[in-house]
Amino acid sequence: MKKYEAVIGLEIHAQMRTKTKMFCGCSTTFGKEPNSQTCPVCIGMPGVLPVINRKAVEFTVRAGLALGCKISSYSRFARKNYFYPDLPKGYQVSQYELPICEGGAVVLNMEDEQRKIELTRIHMEEDAGKNIHEGMKDFSCVDLNRAGVPLMEIVTEPQIRSPKEASAFMKKLRSVLRYLDVCDGNMEEGSLRCDANVSLRPVGSTALGVKAEIKNINSFKFVEKAIEYEIWRQEEVLKEGGRVKQETRLYNTTTGTTESMRSKEEAHDYRYFPEPDLVPIVISNALRNEIKATIVELPDEKVTRYVNDFGLPLYDAELLSQEKDTALWFEEAVNKGGNPKAISNWMMGELMRLLNETTTRIEDCKVTPEHLTGLIKLVDSGAISVKIGKTVFEEMFNSGEQAEKIVKSKGLLQISNEGELDSVIDGILSQYSAEVERFKAGEVKLTGFFVGEVMKQTKGKANPKLVNEILKKKLG
Repeated sequence: MKKYEAVIGLEIHAQMRTKTKMFCGCSTTFGKEPNSQTCPVCIGMPGVLPVINRKAVEFTVRAGLALGCKISSYSRFARKNYFYPDLPKGYQVSQYELPICEGGAVVLNMEDEQRKIELTRIHMEEDAGKNIHEGMKDFSCVDLNRAGVPLMEIVTEPQIRSPKEASAFMKKLRSVLRYLDVCDGNMEEGSLRCDANVSLRPVGSTALGVKAEIKNINSFKFVEKAIEYEIWRQEEVLKEGGRVKQETRLYNTTTGTTESMRSKEEAHDYRYFPEPDLVPIVISNALRNEIKATIVELPDEKVTRYVNDFGLPLYDAELLSQEKDTALWFEEAVNKGGNPKAISNWMMGELMRLLNETTTRIEDCKVTPEHLTGLIKLVDSGAISVKIGKTVFEEMFNSGEQAEKIVKSKGLLQISNEGELDSVIDGILSQYSAEVERFKAGEVKLTGFFVGEVMKQTKGKANPKLVNEILKKKLG
């Protein structure tokens, strides 16, 4: 029996999909030459006056409404004071005691149960710059292109109980933010990253243990691995009678371990005070309603509709609704008259396989929803077998041609002529007379061998149902 249980809370930093920074007009485009997207405001020169990005406020309210948060009618920014080389002005503009969104939750469908993870708050803040150490020998450089980029910080209650649950939370949140078009969710570019607060407590206890914070984790896999290691590390400390230190740690992806970075700061260490250069934010009911009207159907709602209206299994519905573009592709195929379950099978099988193998986005795929429904009709009508259908699908994926055209040009129509199959099967039974005798002696599993031979000789075009019927008749 386990002696300790993990208590995990996440702080997710989501870069908002605005064209300009939080308090100035500098571009937020990723990957530009270092320090080419800066101005006196975002590098904090004396005497400058920041101006709030209205789009960032609207995006945060949209996310808050979609996640069931209470939207504060009055919120304001504060200065979070600390010194770090990538923050030349010595403070970060963030929200503190009056955040823009409070409460809310994310519901996770885990294997054995449904889990509701409550949110503490969502607040806005600006990002810091980036220290560059890689490739430098005796010095480091600072790129301030990210300084001032608008972030939403989404903070959960300490209700997550396992590394897998933390990863599932990140995936679900990313999906919702991408549906809302407020964050591109690109973790490789740092648009979505997470700090994980991990502590252990004796099973059955309600008191929280001492937590360690793992900073800046930028992949689902690393979230899981970092938390797994940290739970193990703290467990070892406690088993040996030691005490876990409150500290900030980093995940080393090479060694798979967490390493101490610094002692953990408390809020009072940052000496927060209201930002004097920015006016408070007032959200009227009219603006709240206007933003609410822009919220599209979200993944959970799509899952319910796919199960109820299309009769899809929960697994299919969840997989197809994870990404908005995939869900819209599926819905368009259904609207073209395709059978929802057949479309789901082809999408989760051949389409996803080829998209992954060629690292193609579904919106760039040459196969259209109409192409797929055309292929499904050929299979359902018996014109081609499922096996030939897979060959045709791959050809459609590479060429963008319609299924019917490929089938005609390559002569792939299924052989359903009984006389033609009779002749092929007679030849095979004559060629493999010894196997026929073994079959008659009781080795019925040889049916598969005979079917395989028919398929080989007809290049997969024989109607398998008819082949089985004829074989049964001939072999008795």
